[in-house]
Amino acid sequence: MSGTAPVELERPDIDEVVVPDTPWVTIVWNDPVNLMSYVTYVFQTYFGYTREKAEKLMLDVHHKGKAVVSSGTREEMERDVEAMHSYGLWATLQKSGDT
Repeated sequence: MSGTAPVELERPDIDEVVVPDTPWVTIVWNDPVNLMSYVTYVFQTYFGYTREKAEKLMLDVHHKGKAVVSSGTREEMERDVEAMHSYGLWATLQKSGDT
């Protein structure tokens, strides 16, 4: 054990307020190409949603023109958008609250 006494450190004065990053969302948009059953399948397969939740989201896409299908960090939403594109769905991301 060393004989060094603990040193008290001064906390710096910080005037900046740290605001947590606003969550981002993935939005899937309606398109004239994909069948409703396929969109439901994609939501179940990729997101692991129950059939009921996947169908509700699909109906929002169909009737309202869009649905928020996931939320999280920007990086996670970029991944989800890319995945939706790989399934042939039209998807975008934006900050939560901007919807």
